[in-house]
Amino acid sequence: MTYIKPHQLIAAAALSFVGLATAQDAAQRLPTTRLTAGFHVITAELARTPEQRAIGLMHRPTMPANDGMLFVFEQPGQQCFWMKNTLLPLSIAFLADDGSIVNIEDMKPQTLDSHCSKKPVRFVLEMNKGWFDKRAIKPGAKITGAPFGN
Repeated sequence: MTYIKPHQLIAAAALSFVGLATAQDAAQRLPTTRLTAGFHVITAELARTPEQRAIGLMHRPTMPANDGMLFVFEQPGQQCFWMKNTLLPLSIAFLADDGSIVNIEDMKPQTLDSHCSKKPVRFVLEMNKGWFDKRAIKPGAKITGAPFGN
């Protein structure tokens, strides 16, 4: 029978907590869906659970040009986002149930400013900063894809 000395047990426990904290801080990879904005194709990761939505795009140093993250909420509500632990500058579009854009905001990395929907929404799409502006996509434009039933 092997015995573990108390200091070895404490060290092992401490290392396991460090590993857990590191795993929680790591960027998550989620299932994706294909969305379109006019003729522009978006590959969007789907953040559906409270845990997935809380982590979002935190801790990612880069994101491909036409990739993003679609946050899906159970009920419409005023959705507010901040950029804590988010390294990328992002543009955020708040979307109605049919995929039409309610409002778009630009967000600076590592800030705690709130960016909120102007109306209750269930969907929020984050893209690299300037993505919507560079493509002349404005509020009222429609994002299409399976989450919106089209």
